[in-house]
Amino acid sequence: MEIVGKVIQVLPMQEGVGRNGNPWKLQGYVLETLENYPRKVHFEVFGEERIKQNPCAIDQVVTVSFDIESREFNGRWYTSIRAWRIQQGDTTQAGVQPAAAPVAAPAAAPAPAAAPVQGPAAVDPFDASAGDGTSDLPF
Repeated sequence: MEIVGKVIQVLPMQEGVGRNGNPWKLQGYVLETLENYPRKVHFEVFGEERIKQNPCAIDQVVTVSFDIESREFNGRWYTSIRAWRIQQGDTTQAGVQPAAAPVAAPAAAPAPAAAPVQGPAAVDPFDASAGDGTSDLPF
């Protein structure tokens, strides 16, 4: 999944040691979407290497690729949004439609030559200069 928005807050980095003794790092951010009704979304980047590969700064527009995961702990559910890639700017292709392929017109038989039809000249009803001047419109 992806979301686009502006980074409005960089949270303090969290560090710890896992059960197996390996150290870990977690960097949190708050993003505000670029919609008519903006939403604030908290997301995290887990792992020192991934944090270095995906730097973010306040007021930067980014596209965040993420996974959502929910876990249960002591009867309560917790949901986290874990980013696995952060790209600078709006890189989504929403709104960009592929160009339509041109459609070839079917071959038509040539029309027989005929004398042009003479009729009244077409008059644009919205052209004031084409009228006879008897209009009662104020403009």
